[in-house]
Amino acid sequence: MKLLNKALLRMSDWSRTTWCLAILMTVAFVLIGRLAQLQVFDTFDLEKKNLLQVQVDRKLQSPRGGTIYDRNGKPLAMSVVTKSLYADPKMIKQSPQEIAELISPYVTMSKENIVKALQEDTAFVWLNRMMDADKSKAVQQVIKDNNIAGLNFVEESKRYYPNGVLAAQVLGFVGTDDKGLDGLEMVLDDELKGGVQQEIVATDNKGNAIFGSVLSKFLPDKGKSVTLTIDATIQFIAERALDKAMVDTGAKHASVIVMDPKTGEILAMANRPSYDPNNYNQSGEEAFKNIAVTNLYEPGSTFKPIIASAALAAGKWKLDTVYNDKGAFAANGHIIRNWNGEGYGPVRLLDILKYSINTGMAEIGTLTGGADILSKYVRDYGFGSETGIELPGEGAGILYNPEDMSKLDVATMSIGQGIAVTPLQMVRAFGALSNGGGAMMKPHIIKSYSNSQGDVTSTTETSVVGQPVPEETAKTIVDILEKEVSEGGGTKAMVEGYHFGGKTGTAQKLDTKHGGYLDGQYIASFIGFGPVEDPKFVVLVVIDDPQKGSYYGSQIVAPPVFKDIVSQLVRYYQMSPYVKESTPVAVKAANTLPEPKPGSDGSVTLPNFTGFTYGEVRDWLHKAGLAFKPDGTGTATSQDESSGTTVQAGTAITVHFRR
Repeated sequence: MKLLNKALLRMSDWSRTTWCLAILMTVAFVLIGRLAQLQVFDTFDLEKKNLLQVQVDRKLQSPRGGTIYDRNGKPLAMSVVTKSLYADPKMIKQSPQEIAELISPYVTMSKENIVKALQEDTAFVWLNRMMDADKSKAVQQVIKDNNIAGLNFVEESKRYYPNGVLAAQVLGFVGTDDKGLDGLEMVLDDELKGGVQQEIVATDNKGNAIFGSVLSKFLPDKGKSVTLTIDATIQFIAERALDKAMVDTGAKHASVIVMDPKTGEILAMANRPSYDPNNYNQSGEEAFKNIAVTNLYEPGSTFKPIIASAALAAGKWKLDTVYNDKGAFAANGHIIRNWNGEGYGPVRLLDILKYSINTGMAEIGTLTGGADILSKYVRDYGFGSETGIELPGEGAGILYNPEDMSKLDVATMSIGQGIAVTPLQMVRAFGALSNGGGAMMKPHIIKSYSNSQGDVTSTTETSVVGQPVPEETAKTIVDILEKEVSEGGGTKAMVEGYHFGGKTGTAQKLDTKHGGYLDGQYIASFIGFGPVEDPKFVVLVVIDDPQKGSYYGSQIVAPPVFKDIVSQLVRYYQMSPYVKESTPVAVKAANTLPEPKPGSDGSVTLPNFTGFTYGEVRDWLHKAGLAFKPDGTGTATSQDESSGTTVQAGTAITVHFRR
């Protein structure tokens, strides 16, 4: 019996063991099966659920790797890494009001908007993009000190302009989503950008990114870098001169272009008003405009050398052709008069350009061979077509249709009225006149491209886009325009020791909305080049709607702005003077001419003009209400009506000059 009991006990133990093993094996098989299901069959769905819980899908701004340099390698636009603050509203523990109170002193978002953002039903909201370093550090400390969950930073690339307003309209600016919004930043958006990076960031149970700096771990390829033809020093010179001009004249707008006439390289392009592209959202559309490229205006007298060169090239006018100016030119029942309402008598092309005689230019234009020939030369100079520069918004200008042009249209175009041009077109045309051979170069502002390693991958080749007039014709006009500066209406642009040529201009301002002209609003300009022996630059100054002083280009700041800029350029280029100051041919009787004092009957007592320049004598006589009969050019040596003589208003005064 005892043996039976022992046997049964052993069987019972074996049975329990077997059952236990069976149960364990079954559980193991179930677990293995479940594990297989999870690991093999349900992997995709589970990973997707997991990602939804612990990962955040973010498309952050890809770094804009390309730098924009000036021609000497000075950075004008570059990218810097900044921190951007974000929140996961689902992970925050403190109240939105408490968090807003803590971080609002350091972020751009208001307390109210912070609270709204932290109450959103989402796992990701931006609180402040691209923060200044001191602000992001302050917020980091607040998060640490107050153990705030659900707030963290990612690194983003921010565009930085180290020179502030310098060349702002040329460079443009970049929005918070790394998209170029204006200027070269917009035109070269694809070249300057790095590769696009879509990222998935793992987060901890507080919503903080496990990888503290995604940007540093997943840097996309850097974009190309661009070197401009702009010289930052010349750009600074031009902008400083414009700032002074804006103060002196109270103008609405102003612009300057400096170009190398032999290559078409833009050395400076400046506009006022301007803005700081680092804080572009603090300025308006008016400041963003690159008016040197986009604006249309009537060129006025600065267009006269273009017409004069066309007349010479077409063989319709000669240097020694004499025009008897009576002060009025009739066309289709309309009368064109000179700026002072007076006639100059027998004059040649030299005098017509030097003293900007409207009637003479109208005569030259109408005798050039009709609208077809005149329009052909004007279009050969590039007017009516874009220059093709690598900048947005360029205007093409407005010209007459030759088939529709009357005699009056020809006459008005000959004095720079009734047409519209851009400042850049004027610079291109005067480049053709001044570069010594009459060849017209294509303006360009991009010098070269470089890859991320700094190797130059391509360069912009110098491109000749035409030769509107023969070389000899261009040289003839250059000689005349040099006298315009040294003796004529552009004397305020003269730089002692150097020969520069140029032309002043004044025109009524176009009403672009309603047509016609804006009453009492004018554009004064001066375009010059030099030194004439070996031209290095063409400089255009445009002053839009000056409010102070006379509006005439020769009497306000357009020529002095040119002189201001060029005086610094000759030093910057270390140019030796081509001419030295010579001994005057005659000694001035006084430092300045006395103010005219007409009597009650309009009579005036003449001063001694000896030693004074052609321009000084001319201006005095016009101011005194007298006619001017010059003999020669240069400095006054004698006069037919002696000093102290009293003459009646309108009397023609003969003064002799010698260079």
